[in-house]
Amino acid sequence: MAASVAAMESAPVTSFKERLSGHAARVEQELRRLLDARERAGEIVRPERLLAAMRHGVLNGGKRLRPFLVIESAALFGRSGEDVLAAAAALECVHCYSLIHDDLPAMDDDDLRRGQPTVHKAYDEATAILAGDSLLTLAFDILATESGEAARPPLSPRQRLDLVKGLAVAAGIGGMAGGQALDLAAEKDRPDEAGIIRLQAMKTGALIRYACEAGAILGGATFADRERLAEFGSAIGLAFQLADDLLDLTADAAAMGKATGKDAAAGKGTLPALHGAEWTRQQLKGLVDQAHDLLEPFGAKAAALKQAATFIAERKS
Repeated sequence: MAASVAAMESAPVTSFKERLSGHAARVEQELRRLLDARERAGEIVRPERLLAAMRHGVLNGGKRLRPFLVIESAALFGRSGEDVLAAAAALECVHCYSLIHDDLPAMDDDDLRRGQPTVHKAYDEATAILAGDSLLTLAFDILATESGEAARPPLSPRQRLDLVKGLAVAAGIGGMAGGQALDLAAEKDRPDEAGIIRLQAMKTGALIRYACEAGAILGGATFADRERLAEFGSAIGLAFQLADDLLDLTADAAAMGKATGKDAAAGKGTLPALHGAEWTRQQLKGLVDQAHDLLEPFGAKAAALKQAATFIAERKS
C-alpha cells in the first residue's frame, strides 16, 4: 500500500483538474478498501445489503473536494502518506453520510444524487439511515486506527485526538447536523441574512473548514498556522455554498446531477435569492481574494489550494 501511495504522489500533475482527479482516484481506492466485505478486528460480520448501500452512497463519483483539501493542506507542512489518505477518507465518509441522510424523505426528499438514485430509492429508508449511521461511525474508527506505516513518523496521540475532536465538532450539533436542523426550520421561518450565513457556515462550511485545519494538524503546524488554514476553510466554505445556491437558481438538473430550484420551491431564503446573481458573483470574487491572501505566507507551495478556491467559486456543477 505504501509503495502505491508514494508512486501516485510522485506522478507529474500538469493542471489543477488533473491534480483534483488524481487525489480523487487515490481516495476512491482507499474507500473501496475500507468498504470491502472483510471483517475488521472486533467486527462480527458486515451485512451484505447494508454494505452495498454504504458503497452506493460513497462510491458514486464526486469530486472528492474535501479530501483534496485535507491532502493539499497537509502537503503545505510536508506531510503525506497513509495517515493523510486515511484522514481524507474518514472525512469523505462523514460527508457521504450527510448526503444520504439529507436525501431522505424526512429531510430534503431527493430522488437523485450525482445522476444516480439516492440510497433510500435504490434500497429503502431504513437501510439508508443505517448506511449513514455506519459511515459516520466508520469515520471515527478510521481516525483512531494507526496506519502502521513504518517509513514515516507516526501521528502523535495529541494529533490523533485533535483530528477526532475536530471532526466530531464539525459534524455535530454546533456544526453540520445543527446546520441541517436550521435548514429544515428555515422552510417555516425564513431567516434573515445573518441567519442564512450562520446556517451555511454550519451545514456546509464546518466540514470544509475542518478539512483545511485537519491538514494542518496532520502536518504538525503551529497553532497560528492551524488558525490560518481554518480561516481559509471558512472563506472557501462560504464560497462553496454561495456557488451552490447560485447554481440552484441558474443551472439545470442534468448539469447538476440532482434536482435544482428546490430551495425556492421550499421557500428557503438564500443570499443569491435575496441579492441577485451579480451581487453573488461579486461576493464570490471577494471570498476568493480573501482565501488567496490567507495563503500568501506559504508561497508557491499553496498554488493548488489557491486554484481550489477559484475552482469552488467558478464551478458549474
